[in-house]
Amino acid sequence: MADASAAFKAVREKVDDYFTRCKLAAFDIRALSAMNRQQEEYIAFADKNLSPMLEETSGFPLAQVDVGKALPLKAGINPAWMTAMADFDKAVVCPLLGEKESIEETEWRGINSAFTSHEAWLARKPGAAMDNLGVERVREILAGAAREAIAELIAQDKALEPEFSNITSVDRLVRYYRDLFTLLNNFVSFSDFYTRKEKAVFQAGTLYLDGRSCDLCVRVGDMDKHATLAALSRIYLTYCDCTRRGGTDKMTIAAAVTGGDSDFLMVGRNGVFYDRQGQDWDATIVKVIEHPISIRQAFWSPYKRMGKMIGNQIHKFASAREKAVTGKAEAGIATAAHKAEAAKPAPPPFDVGKFAGIFAAIGLALGALGTALAAIFTGFLKLLWWQMPLVIAGLMLIISLPSMLIAWLKLRQRNLGPILDANGWAVNARCRINVAFGGSLTKVAALPTGSVRKLEDPYADKKSPWPRIILLVLIILALLWVLNQRGLLCRWTSVIFG
Repeated sequence: MADASAAFKAVREKVDDYFTRCKLAAFDIRALSAMNRQQEEYIAFADKNLSPMLEETSGFPLAQVDVGKALPLKAGINPAWMTAMADFDKAVVCPLLGEKESIEETEWRGINSAFTSHEAWLARKPGAAMDNLGVERVREILAGAAREAIAELIAQDKALEPEFSNITSVDRLVRYYRDLFTLLNNFVSFSDFYTRKEKAVFQAGTLYLDGRSCDLCVRVGDMDKHATLAALSRIYLTYCDCTRRGGTDKMTIAAAVTGGDSDFLMVGRNGVFYDRQGQDWDATIVKVIEHPISIRQAFWSPYKRMGKMIGNQIHKFASAREKAVTGKAEAGIATAAHKAEAAKPAPPPFDVGKFAGIFAAIGLALGALGTALAAIFTGFLKLLWWQMPLVIAGLMLIISLPSMLIAWLKLRQRNLGPILDANGWAVNARCRINVAFGGSLTKVAALPTGSVRKLEDPYADKKSPWPRIILLVLIILALLWVLNQRGLLCRWTSVIFG
């Protein structure tokens, strides 16, 4: 049976190919020529010395393809497959179908089905692994004392079962002693994180970015999924893609920024990340979740937003003016030739009333603005000297207090839990991060002890004295105007000059 199975497997794919080609020819007679290969393919090796097996045609059909044609077994076979087909005829066809010159597709299906059942039986046959040993080796093993020796070894192992169980229990206890305490300190009490003596197990390393170092960094698998839940932590987070220079290793981290400001924390900024093994990674910010960082940042944020808004408006105004001037210049160049040829029209008469109205409106606006500023400045100067800084401080508080209040409320709500929950930790308790502890998680760059900052720049541009002089003159003029409005200037001059 083994020989018949080997002979069948040797020609199975080729016989399937032959009957499939015959079906294609029956489907469309135009495919018949292509199924039998073209003459040029024979010409390609016709000038060579061909072997009896004719390996050059092994990829050609098993026999000449035709509509409804049976597969010949003896004559008209591809020379490269003659030996294999002879073994198939002798070992398979003759025992199953008797002596035949050819077989039909239905007969081939019956043979295929028989061997498919045989292969399924071989796969289920018990002891199939023993077939490779051979009959003689199996008999030798059965006649020997191997069974008794194996049974004795099993009995010896069974006798040591209590001792092995005790060893397993001690091993488990040692692992509990080594790892359970660490687990409790990092998952239940978080003492490793709050004592700051060493990094907690979830801290992936330290990120150095924008003049500060961030110690609360966690590895992230899915950044978008993590950010959805981590935003509830009320912590300013920067997501960074980290890559090893010269390698293919990559990872994503989420770093908590709890010190400094956020003026230059933006997508695209680069930094350096050191993992727990001391390896350095190139880090690039790819996502930012904005929350208040500190009360000091909240105090200055309204002024920064106001300055940014003014800068944007100036930039937009300058861009619009530049675009308008450029458009007018292009239009003027395009129409210069036409204007040169056309007669110059008479200028329109000067409308005094129109320009007088414009100047009056501008003067009225400037007067109103000047009156308001003068009233404010006059009221400010009427204050005692010690009241002036209090008024300035009060105005600054009125502007900054809402931002500071919102920041104070959010800073009290900072929680480590959502960051760990987003990584699958299932932390139920609130792990608060107050202002003082948050300051220890992010260290802002500072001058070393004993160092002195040198503010003199030998290459600095020379400053013009005129801005200061103009400012001083304006202050003096404003002071004189206020004194004149209050009648003090006339009184002093009359006393001095008699």
